[in-house]
Amino acid sequence: MKNAEIRSLSESEILERIASEQSNLSKLNFAHAISPIENPNKIKESRKLIARLKTTLSAKQLAK
Repeated sequence: MKNAEIRSLSESEILERIASEQSNLSKLNFAHAISPIENPNKIKESRKLIARLKTTLSAKQLAK
């Protein structure tokens, strides 16, 4: 998901995406702990996406 797409979302949509990405990240971490996943870079990408979403959310909240 690109930054322009993230900025176009509303605050409630961003919160929903953060929750879903965090659950996805925990599933990836759990799966990787049991047996190595095929592409471990997905974990890194997921963490960075969550950080981007949180950054955009805080910027929108400060702009109010």
